[in-house]
Amino acid sequence: MASQIMERLRKEALGLSEAERAELARDLVKSLDGPADMTAVKDWDSEIVRRIEQIDAGTATTIDRDEFSRRLKERTGRA
Repeated sequence: MASQIMERLRKEALGLSEAERAELARDLVKSLDGPADMTAVKDWDSEIVRRIEQIDAGTATTIDRDEFSRRLKERTGRA
């Protein structure tokens, strides 16, 4: 029974527009998350500000998308 429901939901979801599917996906993923860790949120906000300041000041070391992809594949073992 559950698989029939899943198949019906999947079929209906795939019939939605791209924007609607994105909104649904966001809501589903959010439903899996627990409550936010406010300390982590504040720490990440501070880190983001720090990195933006480095970029603006020209002191950040950046890489292009191709290099990022290469490093990601190397780390994850995907070729």
